[in-house]
Amino acid sequence: MGHEATFRIWRGGKGDGELKDYTVEVNEGEVVLDVLHRIQAEQDNELAIRWNCKAGKCGSCSAEVNGKPRLMCLTRMNSLPEGEPVTVTPLRTFPVIRDLVTDVSYNYEKAREVPAFDPPAGLKPGEYRMQQEDVARSQEFRKCIECFLCQNTCHAIRDHEDNMTSFAGPRVLMRVAELDMHPLDTLDRKGEAQDVLGLGYCNITKCCTEVCPEHIKITDNALIPLKERVVDTKYDPVRWLGSKIRVRKGDD
Repeated sequence: MGHEATFRIWRGGKGDGELKDYTVEVNEGEVVLDVLHRIQAEQDNELAIRWNCKAGKCGSCSAEVNGKPRLMCLTRMNSLPEGEPVTVTPLRTFPVIRDLVTDVSYNYEKAREVPAFDPPAGLKPGEYRMQQEDVARSQEFRKCIECFLCQNTCHAIRDHEDNMTSFAGPRVLMRVAELDMHPLDTLDRKGEAQDVLGLGYCNITKCCTEVCPEHIKITDNALIPLKERVVDTKYDPVRWLGSKIRVRKGDD
């Protein structure tokens, strides 16, 4: 059974904008994106929305609904308080292009800083077989749809814009963890994760995990294990001493 709702939507471009109210009929079973499309079609043709699959698999329709980062195509209207305005705003961490569309190029720029997959030298296609147990840990991270909700909600960049130059964010560091856990990859990226991608900025509050629409345990299964490996490599006193001894032997 339908009901009337008020949608408070951010309208504006780079540097300025305001919330504009729309009164719209909501039908049973609809999601926020359905209602926005009706507003766009019937009341405001110039409303800018980014979307693609409408099935929770492309990550395009990321926004903040009532202050929480979500995918609009997965946010059912019956999950929101009826009778209260529904506020829809763009992702706060990234610059607004127009209305609900933001510039998320930062995420791709940081992703390019991650060294690519590096298999053993001379290995040809078909010469290596992996068991399921070999990739079980890292397979979870392949579910990422790059909605960038984790990047948006991470307070290390959400509340501290200056950190964006030196902190890649949870999605990118999850990619580093995935490669580090891959049994066929030969490159050591732990130093890169700490010194270039800013792993130390993450203080494991799990806010990224809470908003992930694919329910990836980003903090527990990717970031914390990566931090542990970095600590083992860079700060373990036995390893540190061993590296110094090897260097001295090499000099003799």
